[in-house]
Amino acid sequence: MAIRPSWNDRFGPYLLSLLILGLFLFVWEAATRSPRFDAKGKTEDQLTTMEFNGDVVKDAAGHYIWNPDKVKGIPGPMKVFEKARTELGEAFVKKGTNDHGIGFLVWYTIKRFMSGFLAGSIVAILLGVLIGLSKPLFIAFNPFIQVLKPISPLAWMPLLLYSVKDPFWTAILVVFMASLWPTVANTAFGVNSIRKDYLHVAALLEMSYLRRLFTVVLPAAAPAIIAGLRISFGSALVAVVPAEMLLGELGAGYLTWIEWNNLDISGVIFAILVVGFVGYALDYAFGRLAALFTYTEV
Repeated sequence: MAIRPSWNDRFGPYLLSLLILGLFLFVWEAATRSPRFDAKGKTEDQLTTMEFNGDVVKDAAGHYIWNPDKVKGIPGPMKVFEKARTELGEAFVKKGTNDHGIGFLVWYTIKRFMSGFLAGSIVAILLGVLIGLSKPLFIAFNPFIQVLKPISPLAWMPLLLYSVKDPFWTAILVVFMASLWPTVANTAFGVNSIRKDYLHVAALLEMSYLRRLFTVVLPAAAPAIIAGLRISFGSALVAVVPAEMLLGELGAGYLTWIEWNNLDISGVIFAILVVGFVGYALDYAFGRLAALFTYTEV
């Protein structure tokens, strides 16, 4: 008889996460709370000058307070929440050529990411299988793969931009480069490490090359291929945001840079959170998909 998990085992970790979040928000708010303006010791002329300069304003009760628009430092969670509510309320509004709502910007980033990642993954798997099936090719190509794999995809960006002369395609190619080498390396290693018994059985059954590839080679190498895709997936996610920032292409990364240029730190934090949530959603979806092709060898 199966033992049902207790209430604490099922919901305890989620309650702990909420507790940690609440504690973090409390500390954040306490650390960023601005001190109250003290008008004692200041003459009416001084207060009038400060109000004229925009340093202080009057609240509803007629008392002087620091101008919230000129308060320096990291904004608190309430200000970020207000910024998020404003941006999400206009998520699918286009106010101009370069002023699109956050919904459109997230879609642009996802489209750019998926285009580069899928293209890079297809090329990487095909190239990895080709290299892995031949021991001499595996030995010959391995040094090149190991040299190219640690190169940051952003390092390719100047050369790619010079070659294609189009920021849109350059951003996709940066994601493509980020998706390529980890998957090539893992696929080649996985294919090269397949048990020889599998290939011998396939040869005895006189399978065609394509049937052997899809029924023996790829399933046997699937765990290594999935592991490479997970690494490439993370690298591509990290690469697409700075690529958008540097190239000025509309997307979540572009929003971060624009908010910084506007000196809107609340907007910068909001954009960072958007990138984090989008990355989490994509990684979760990829993890569920990868679980369908992962198995444990017994």
